[in-house]
Amino acid sequence: QVHLVESGGGLVQPGGSLRLSCAASRSISFSIYRMGWYRQVPGKQRELVADLTPRGNTNYVDSVKGRFTISRDNAKNTVYLQMASLEPDDTGIYYCNAANIITNANYWGQGTQVTVSS
Repeated sequence: QVHLVESGGGLVQPGGSLRLSCAASRSISFSIYRMGWYRQVPGKQRELVADLTPRGNTNYVDSVKGRFTISRDNAKNTVYLQMASLEPDDTGIYYCNAANIITNANYWGQGTQVTVSS
């Protein structure tokens, strides 16, 4: 069982920045986990914002390309989402996901709220 804990959300003005963190409760091998950040807003499906493959390849939804960066720190068992030039449409609950590419097991964090508003 993998426990994921997100942090770093909050209220920020348009144009501002935030860094989200996702810490795994026990040592996981990023070599077999695809790590992702998802966003959910009321009335809409949860959508993939960014992910990071075991090989280190990244993928972003078009709306955040050039503004968000996903990264990981193997020593700290932590994945980050650096968000810059935030817009009101970035508002939502951000969830961290760990997907085991061998067993297909999926783990989710509890989510962290990001609100972009003046």
